[in-house]
Amino acid sequence: MASWTSVAPGVHQLRAGVFDLSVVVIEGAEGLLVVDSGADPDEGEEILAQIRERSDAPILGLVNTHAHFDHTFGNQAFGPGSETDAAIHGHAAIGEHFAAYEGPRLAAWRADRSREPDRRWDRVVLTPPTHPVDRATGLDLGGRTAELRPQPAAHTDTDLVLLLPAERVWIVGDLVEESGPPMYGSGSYPLARPVVLERLLDEMRPGDLVVPGHGAVVGPDFVARQAGDLRLIAERLIVAHGAGLEEGAALAAHDDWPFDIAALVGAVERAYAALDGRPLDDGSIDDA
Repeated sequence: MASWTSVAPGVHQLRAGVFDLSVVVIEGAEGLLVVDSGADPDEGEEILAQIRERSDAPILGLVNTHAHFDHTFGNQAFGPGSETDAAIHGHAAIGEHFAAYEGPRLAAWRADRSREPDRRWDRVVLTPPTHPVDRATGLDLGGRTAELRPQPAAHTDTDLVLLLPAERVWIVGDLVEESGPPMYGSGSYPLARPVVLERLLDEMRPGDLVVPGHGAVVGPDFVARQAGDLRLIAERLIVAHGAGLEEGAALAAHDDWPFDIAALVGAVERAYAALDGRPLDDGSIDDA
């Protein structure tokens, strides 16, 4: 695992595991709040060990930024019955998303170990939030407040943003990605995603710090550029659908996409499903 980076006083980022996951630890007078838990129990336990090397303060809670496995399959290392026995906070729809996507994903991996041979999927116990969040909620950590803000459907239907208002630090999960292209994974909403990001930008101030789901800390300018790229993709797919182009032809119609075309296959599939009025919750097993 990589070393820690101090984002702001008492706010620390660990870029963890093969997915370069942003794990964030927030210090309060009463203890620690951890954001995201890793892609499997081993990773969750390693994250906890890294935290314990730095602090023996009680862990007050864990926050999931969204339901995808690389952010939640380490939950059991922190949640009920674990050493920390911490409350888990997350979007109120995570349980439903687990049933539609992460549960079938886990079953498929267990059935075909060749797909992820290095991970011990038999150890995973799907552990949803003990404290589902369906509206803006403040957590008092002792001298520091963290605001949990569930978002409309965008990267998933379970996105939750954490804002530290005093420090002007935003922890946004995969609504923003820095170390790779934005992923259009299970349960994503490519037409709505830029709208949600633009609304967050309206609240950001110059100098704010934004912790993406994967990669280095960025600022509002980076978020604005990524929102613009996501809007361009959405608008092109709407035009292609209206022109009657098939999904492959929609992607082939341009050679200047903001991201590699391979990263947009999920975008066109889900955009076309939305425009056709077909359900997005198809239980497919694909990238997070």
